[in-house]
Amino acid sequence: MFRVEKIASLDLPELAPYRTLRRAAEHEAQGIFVAEGDKVVQRLLESHFRIVSVLLPEDRLAEFEPRLRARPEKAIAVFAVTQKSVLEALIGFKMFQGVLAVGIIPPAAPLEKMLAEIPRPKLLVAADGLTNAENIGLLVRNCVAFGAQALLVGETSSSPFLRRAVRNSMGTIFQLPVIETGRKTFPHAPAGLVKALQLLHDHGIRCVAAHPHTDDKLLSQVDFSGDCCLVFGSEGDGISPAVLAACDEAVAIPMPPTVDSLNVGAAAAVFLYEAARQRGKT
Repeated sequence: MFRVEKIASLDLPELAPYRTLRRAAEHEAQGIFVAEGDKVVQRLLESHFRIVSVLLPEDRLAEFEPRLRARPEKAIAVFAVTQKSVLEALIGFKMFQGVLAVGIIPPAAPLEKMLAEIPRPKLLVAADGLTNAENIGLLVRNCVAFGAQALLVGETSSSPFLRRAVRNSMGTIFQLPVIETGRKTFPHAPAGLVKALQLLHDHGIRCVAAHPHTDDKLLSQVDFSGDCCLVFGSEGDGISPAVLAACDEAVAIPMPPTVDSLNVGAAAAVFLYEAARQRGKT
């Protein structure tokens, strides 16, 4: 069920999450996130994620009503803005699609339980030091596109539930199990990414670091057909020494010496495509 409240401004306390592109500390403590854009909100409405509220122009209410009626929540607050200029002022430009929603991050199972439920051959991805929300969103989209079964986000990375990350994932974040190490939102998560990788190693999962400056192996020389976790770092600093030491091997994409590295989204797509190809899933 849902209830509609027509509004002419964004001053209501319930609308506070919509008024900033940043993720306030209280939002993290509450485990909420903002979804923005037609496709992202539609995918949220079709997902198992709980929804707190939806914000849209009044003239688009009928378009979203069937999906809202199909939701299992007892009470979703739907704020219908009578003037679209209010939403345009919120976003900062006129070509805004005009639909947003606040959702709740589902509690993640302990990593051991998640591993037990994931079928073999397991394919996981880990992110270390990715502070750019857009890059995290791209990584999520690549994970879903190429069949990764879960994403481990290190304590030095931005959350994939930041507003820009959710938007850049195009809503694929609602299809991917995520564990953020060291965050209050994920109380059962390992204290850090190094410990998470050690746990994977204990379960027989090979951790492969995507490392552009390595003499170990090239991508074409690696067998990805078994249980493995692909570890990606930032474009600038790469994978931290501690996380790199926790990996079983470092692997590079062959490139000319005039190119330092690829954007993490591009590198992840190359690695994950190769893993999917070897597993016969392309």
